[in-house]
Amino acid sequence: MERIIERTDDGSATLFVPELNEHYHSTKGARTESQHIFIDMGLKASPAATPRVLEIGFGTGLNAWLTLEEAERSRRNIHYTGLELYPLDWQTVEQLGYISSDEPVRVSSSTIHRKQTTTNEQFTPNEEEQQSAIELFKQLHTSPWEKDVQLTPHFTLRKIETDVNKWRVENSPFNLVYFDAFAPEKQPEMWSQELFNRLYVLLDRDGILTTYCAKGVVRRMLQTAGFTVERLPGPPGGKREILRARKQE
Repeated sequence: MERIIERTDDGSATLFVPELNEHYHSTKGARTESQHIFIDMGLKASPAATPRVLEIGFGTGLNAWLTLEEAERSRRNIHYTGLELYPLDWQTVEQLGYISSDEPVRVSSSTIHRKQTTTNEQFTPNEEEQQSAIELFKQLHTSPWEKDVQLTPHFTLRKIETDVNKWRVENSPFNLVYFDAFAPEKQPEMWSQELFNRLYVLLDRDGILTTYCAKGVVRRMLQTAGFTVERLPGPPGGKREILRARKQE
């Protein structure tokens, strides 16, 4: 499947798939969209002390990287499971430049070197620290599949190459679901009542599912599954609304 790198409005890159006529992220801002929907409206809203995150569509790893940053900033231990049927190779992801010389690194230098840190602020890295951040991001993509890998003191990753509709769950419940599949008209099999019913069961009480798609049919399927669903403002300059669903039984 051909993928073309494109720059989005916030300066971060995304991939365009001609075969689907679809982008991996919003062209209004890849990083802005991911930060808003999955971190600000999802992870930060979760009451779980040690969240277990399930991502549907690992893709470029941007959501996982932002979650790693937040794990180190907040000092919350996070276990992250990313499902992906069509993994990207490192050579493609590297060209996206998510860790670039002109962008502040949002994890501290001591975290990059796998040590405990007392500060969670952004910092402007020197060349060695910048290279270490790039290596950490590379590990995110090149670490073994189907295994738990602790990348930093507060972030453990497990990548699974699978179709979510055929996935046999090994560890549950989860506290968060990042639902980041391609749009319903592009991947209708990913937006089914059966799948949302299953995700509801996989979530712990007070679990949260966030998604960029605010279509009425998606909202109704989530409600039918048992979720309490909120429409929330979308990311700056992007979609007008997003959805956040909570399991409150």
